Amino acid sequence: MGTTAQNPRRITMTPAARRALTAAGRLFYERGIHAVGVDLISAEAGVTKKTLYDRFGSKEQIVVEYLADRDERWRAFLAERLDAVGPDPRESVLAVFDASRAWAEEFSPRGCSMVNAHAEISDPAHPAHPIITGQKRWMLALFTRFAEEITPATADATARTLMLLHEGALVAHGLGVFPDAIAQAREQARLLLP
Repeated sequence: MGTTAQNPRRITMTPAARRALTAAGRLFYERGIHAVGVDLISAEAGVTKKTLYDRFGSKEQIVVEYLADRDERWRAFLAERLDAVGPDPRESVLAVFDASRAWAEEFSPRGCSMVNAHAEISDPAHPAHPIITGQKRWMLALFTRFAEEITPATADATARTLMLLHEGALVAHGLGVFPDAIAQAREQARLLLP
């Protein structure tokens, strides 16, 4: 299985690999990717370092799996909420903000895992980099799709503004700059849409 910029190599999860990924994900999110080593991951997961290397091959691959898993779970979480609001693109835009708020409260008290990871992994050659940037490109494409229905003449500008509101809110939430940043961004998005 080859690696492309859009589709980094992934592994098949065994029960031990799943335990390791769960432990790694929690540790990476709470402490940072560079601060967590394979010794700590193996100890937290109750697996040997040999098992980690047998399953993942490298710490970089654990990072790839962690971020890909977060991205896949986020997309499924968001899809459920978008399905629930129906076809109205304005309601869909607001549902993105509502989903982000719910996700942040449940899974991301320290901010967006992709933004946090990018602070540590800015090298485009890192195998996890396409996952980080890919999620953000996907979010922009989603906003663009809705904006094309709402404001066809200015869809690109509207989508970019929505994206800036959304991403800025995620960062403000993670930093605790002010309370309920995502709800405030949602209100600004609502006012932006005709």
